[in-house]
Amino acid sequence: MKETYQAGAYWACRKESAEACARRAEKFFGLLSRCDPIYAHWFEQADSLKKALQLQFEPTFGTFMRFFGRKAYQNGPDGFSFSAWTGNKEEGRGGSLLLTCGSCSEFYSNVCLLYLPSAGAEEERVLTTSVLRDVMHAMVLAWEPDWSVVTSHELRGAMSETRRAGDFVGWVTYLSRSRGEVPSLPEPVQVQPVEDKGALLLLTPERLTASNPEHLSLARSVQDVLRTRGLLEPVVSGRPET
Repeated sequence: MKETYQAGAYWACRKESAEACARRAEKFFGLLSRCDPIYAHWFEQADSLKKALQLQFEPTFGTFMRFFGRKAYQNGPDGFSFSAWTGNKEEGRGGSLLLTCGSCSEFYSNVCLLYLPSAGAEEERVLTTSVLRDVMHAMVLAWEPDWSVVTSHELRGAMSETRRAGDFVGWVTYLSRSRGEVPSLPEPVQVQPVEDKGALLLLTPERLTASNPEHLSLARSVQDVLRTRGLLEPVVSGRPET
């Protein structure tokens, strides 16, 4: 079975206003648009393809303020939730995004989750370390998460029994400085700073898969080192993340 990938940024309790979340969202979408052409156009989700294709929006501060003012995008008194997609009608050729921000729940983290292309030229372009590094930078600079990861469903299952955000590594992993200093890691792992916010770990230059025993061995050895140093802990203590 083919593995499909997602990039996710997760952060614990951070109660923020609609204005603060809208500014972060505007920054994120602006940075993401530079990563690949598929991220230049966005649409709201809808019950049908025809309706959704009529809901294109410009990801500006004003747009997100309007969205977060809608009851449908509010999590009661605590934060905001929003979803969007890239408008690519061919299956697997685009992507979608789920966002929860401004929340201070002890059970669920805030999250920016980007489902990555799984077919065609878009997949070949985006699923590279150079593009994914830029995607992760966009997430980190905009949302300042505790932990971020690029992984597949299968890889996540192989690396974490609990599947809790924050307690495992993926093909690409980001660790906030607040988690501690990243130690030396075995080749071919690359560790790169993301400004003064934390460190990005790229485990392999090629796509890391759960079906490759060498990839799993490398990922588990890196994970063991980081866990020993106390760098891999769940973002929140509640239920496993999706």
